[in-house]
Amino acid sequence: MLARSFLFVLISEILYNLSSYVVHSGMGRILGPAEYGRYGLVITLTTMIIILIGNGIPTAMAKYLSEIFEKTPGLVQIIKRQAAISQAILITGVTIIFFLCAPLIAYILGDPTLTPLFQISSLIIPAFALASFYFSYYTGIHKFKVQALLKTTRSLARILFILGLAWLLKSRGLALEGAIVGYILVPLSVFFEANFYDTFRKHKPEGSFNWKKLVQYAWPVTFFMIAYEFLITIDLYMVKGILRDDFLTGIYNAAITVGRIPYYLFYALTIILLPTVSRATSNENHGETKKLVSQSLRLMTMFLVPLCILMSIYASPIIRIFYSPRFALAASPMSIFVFGVGFLTVFYVLTFVLNGAGKVKVPMIISFIGLVVNIVLTYFLIKQYGLFGAVVGTSITSFVVMTCILIYTYRYFGYLFQLTSLLKILLASALMAVLAYAFPRDSLAFPVWSTILLAFYVFLLYLLKEFGPFEIELAKNMLRRKNKGESMGEVE
Repeated sequence: MLARSFLFVLISEILYNLSSYVVHSGMGRILGPAEYGRYGLVITLTTMIIILIGNGIPTAMAKYLSEIFEKTPGLVQIIKRQAAISQAILITGVTIIFFLCAPLIAYILGDPTLTPLFQISSLIIPAFALASFYFSYYTGIHKFKVQALLKTTRSLARILFILGLAWLLKSRGLALEGAIVGYILVPLSVFFEANFYDTFRKHKPEGSFNWKKLVQYAWPVTFFMIAYEFLITIDLYMVKGILRDDFLTGIYNAAITVGRIPYYLFYALTIILLPTVSRATSNENHGETKKLVSQSLRLMTMFLVPLCILMSIYASPIIRIFYSPRFALAASPMSIFVFGVGFLTVFYVLTFVLNGAGKVKVPMIISFIGLVVNIVLTYFLIKQYGLFGAVVGTSITSFVVMTCILIYTYRYFGYLFQLTSLLKILLASALMAVLAYAFPRDSLAFPVWSTILLAFYVFLLYLLKEFGPFEIELAKNMLRRKNKGESMGEVE
């Protein structure tokens, strides 16, 4: 069930992120490097606000729903309603504060012309919150097929609204404003669709639930998201603030946007793990929890390492495909940044494992430590080395926070996966990297070379007995149609 659910969500995440890169690629071509840098600042900051503040209560809702939706379905609507009220109060306040602070934010970034753009983008916050609320709701009740459908719809809507409005208003010099309005319309359309699928409204609300539980769980998650989002985006704002160059800001935004592909691909794993680990720990099934953590971490490492290596090697053609040759300077920083993203991906996935187990304060503390380290390192490195200093500082910090959470996860669960498995994965990846230099590194045919290299990598793992019957059976389970005896709740 876990593997099949992961497949549904993974496919939708791939489509969603493909649409994201279509949008970023299109906006880069429509706006050019300088305006694309301004676009990145506005959209990144606004979406960061909603992600870091608006996800705490929905995440808490998802955790508690996953524990009760099968046993006491009458509580579902009660928990949902209490979470909705708390979320509405929070998001309304955040939206008003962000709108009023727009001039101050623009002043800090050294560009007063950003003020009206930030004010328009403030409406992204409530729109995004509405869609994200339902996404967490369906996570909690394990309706992963509905999640996948909503994500796919959102993918199509992003291309239609964001790129469409930017293109239509380009001739009037309002392409950037059109894109921002598109970012408001996309989540609103998803919210109305999500509300239509809510079948739990048929259940009569029964029982009681203390809303304080939501807040007690949500506040460490919220502070974690604040620290984490600043951790992964502060380098972009420091590049803008220190270098004061829109062109270099646009180049750096392109580098980190493409470099985050591995993170977005494995984000699907966090969606599955949080409710699954939460349900296992609530049932005190420690053996199942350890098995979930071990298998997830091992399989993620198995495919994350070669992906980061290939993206680093073929950074130049990847940037040219996504953004055109005008962004060619982004290839070098991206080739370094992608490894930092790999470290952050491990950190983020294990964060949701610990959140599912109720250990929400540990990731929060590690994130704040990482944020401080990143600010100090990046500040001095940007002044000395420019864009390369930014990616090196972020990558070092990412390794530090990954190491910290790996140590804690090991101490808490008592087992991750065998060291011999990690050594085999690293050996096969290193041999694959050596072979990669036999192929042209700047050729647009790199997808062909990457496919050959990945096949070689899997073959090496097979020879090393690291890839075998278990992984093949897992793939079969992901593709196999549901058995007649399975309930819709289990499959979805």
